[in-house]
Amino acid sequence: MPESRAKPFLKWAGGKSQLLNAFVTYYPAELAHGSITNYFEPFLGAGAVFFYLAQKYRFKSAFLSDVNEELIVVFKVVQEQVEPLIEELDRFSRGFFKLDPPARKARFYEIREQYNSNRRRVSFKQFRRYWILRAAQFIFLNKTCYNGLFRVNRDGLFNVPFGRYRNPCIVDADNLRNASRALGIAEITVADFEAIGSSTQEDAFIYYDPPYKPISRTARFTSYSRHNFDDHQQVRLAEFFKEMDRKGVKQMLSNSDPRNVDPDDGFFDELYAPFNIYRIPANRAINSDARKRGNINELVITNYPK
Repeated sequence: MPESRAKPFLKWAGGKSQLLNAFVTYYPAELAHGSITNYFEPFLGAGAVFFYLAQKYRFKSAFLSDVNEELIVVFKVVQEQVEPLIEELDRFSRGFFKLDPPARKARFYEIREQYNSNRRRVSFKQFRRYWILRAAQFIFLNKTCYNGLFRVNRDGLFNVPFGRYRNPCIVDADNLRNASRALGIAEITVADFEAIGSSTQEDAFIYYDPPYKPISRTARFTSYSRHNFDDHQQVRLAEFFKEMDRKGVKQMLSNSDPRNVDPDDGFFDELYAPFNIYRIPANRAINSDARKRGNINELVITNYPK
């Protein structure tokens, strides 16, 4: 994508920015033909696929959702109050870079404590002015924490340690403005994936990027929200995929490939047996030993031909 276009403004575990080029040949042809006008993404994450497609094709509307309330707060602030958000982030950035390394670490934990201590007072149901500060704190923590992870404990409290980056980009004003414009067509809400069922028609395209099924002992990162997405939830999603297929809705889903570590593990092959299952290379780490890391396959599943 040209640099002037919106890109994800968050780091996110399992983000799809690195796979956008690989995904191009797997999108439905109806996108290019203009017969798909509505887009749905019920596992929003950083929104890389949305930003790519929304700026390439002319959608009339988009429905973006996630069960992570904090994530949705950030997206709605970017959509509706991007200039005040940029001002807050600029304040965070200038204050952070005035400090020496030990003081930067202390500042990180100070903001993390403020962010966590205020959670119980946050209303996630309707836009509030204090969402702007909370979104700025979220982005600051995302840019300065270890590996850009968003991870919470059972109480929903952010618990990722300091990341020790030399020069993190805390505020990218141009990209935030571009993202705000791209989000102008979107309804953004906290919701389970099944919430989109009554809104989809044949002129819709759904992209699913659920929390990946862990394929190794060192890859069990699914706590990006307080809600666990286990095998039962994967099965529930597959049933919903079949339901939307019966409605004639074009769908694409990505997930981990268990056969990377066990050639006989056909979990997703069995769940999505009636559909098209492709394996594409991705540069993901599934081993705690860096010497054993390398490209692995990820799954792309569609209900239409490539």
